[in-house]
Amino acid sequence: MTKKIEMIIREEALDAVKDALHAIGIVGMNVVEVRGHGRQGGIELAWRGTSYRMDLIPKIQINVVLSDHNVERTIEAIIGAARTGKEGDGLIFVYPVDDVIRIRTGERGHDALMYAGDIDELRDKAGAKPPNGGKK
Repeated sequence: MTKKIEMIIREEALDAVKDALHAIGIVGMNVVEVRGHGRQGGIELAWRGTSYRMDLIPKIQINVVLSDHNVERTIEAIIGAARTGKEGDGLIFVYPVDDVIRIRTGERGHDALMYAGDIDELRDKAGAKPPNGGKK
């Protein structure tokens, strides 16, 4: 089974999260600049004696598609890199992915996600087996 992890993080956490993902072998990702707010509803800013409310805060959205057995390790890496303990650290969403097709080759499913040096190759080199024995 394949999952999509979508995270919304602080702009200043982007490099740390990218580095943490690369460190565990996540080599493919999409990064999008987004705006939004959560529970806090925005922030109050003051400038030259005037305060104003900014209700759509600039954030970064990162999308990663990976095998089920890599989800928890990836979530741990994201949290470790993005958590400040303050409001606005972000959210992580995990979605099921029905299929993946690599346009260039027509590969489908797990094969379409494989890259040299990726998280699964690193796991195989270390001799670790995925929790489900590698079954899709």
